[in-house]
Amino acid sequence: MDYIEEEVFENQDFSTAELPKTEYDNCRFVNCTFANSDLSNIIFLECEFDSCDLSNVKVNNTAFRDVQFKSCKMLGVTFQDCNKLLLSFAFSDCMLNLSSFYQLKLKSIQFTNCQLNEVDFTEADLTQATFMDCDLGGAIFDYTNLEKADLSSASNYSIHPESNKIKKAKFSRQDLAGLLQQYDIVIK
Repeated sequence: MDYIEEEVFENQDFSTAELPKTEYDNCRFVNCTFANSDLSNIIFLECEFDSCDLSNVKVNNTAFRDVQFKSCKMLGVTFQDCNKLLLSFAFSDCMLNLSSFYQLKLKSIQFTNCQLNEVDFTEADLTQATFMDCDLGGAIFDYTNLEKADLSSASNYSIHPESNKIKKAKFSRQDLAGLLQQYDIVIK
C-alpha cells in the first residue's frame, strides 16, 4: 500500500476520478468533491477536509483517525461502516443531515455549528460529546449514552430520558421541552 504524506488536494473532483486507495497522513483536502464516491479501505490520519462535498460516500472499513471536517456537506454518510479502531473526528460548520453514527463509540466528539437533521445516534456512546450551536431537528437518540454531554447551545432535539443515558448532561432551560415532548404536555 502506498503512503501519501502532507499533501494538499485542492478543487479536485473525486466523484469522477477515484481517490487512490492508500494511507493519507496529515493531508488537506480543500474544496474537493467526493459525492457518491467509494472511500472504502482508505486510511486518513490527522487529515483535514475543508469545504468538501462528501455526500453519500461509501466508508466501508475507512479509517478516520484524528480527522477534522470543516464546512463540509456530508449528507447520508453511514459512519458506522468505518473502521472503528482509534476512530476520531470532529466537525465544524458541517451539514450532516441523514447521516448515521449507529453504535459508534465517540467519547468527547465535537460538533460545532453543524446541521444534524435526522441523524441517527442510536446506541452510540457520546459521553462528554459537545454539540455547540447545532441543529438536531429529527435526530434519533435511542439507547444513546449522552452522559456529561454538552447540549446547552443545541436546538430542536428530542431526547427521551427513559431510553437514553443523560446523567450530568448539560441542556439549556429554553430547550428543556426537547426532553419532555413524549409526555404530550404544554410548556409555557
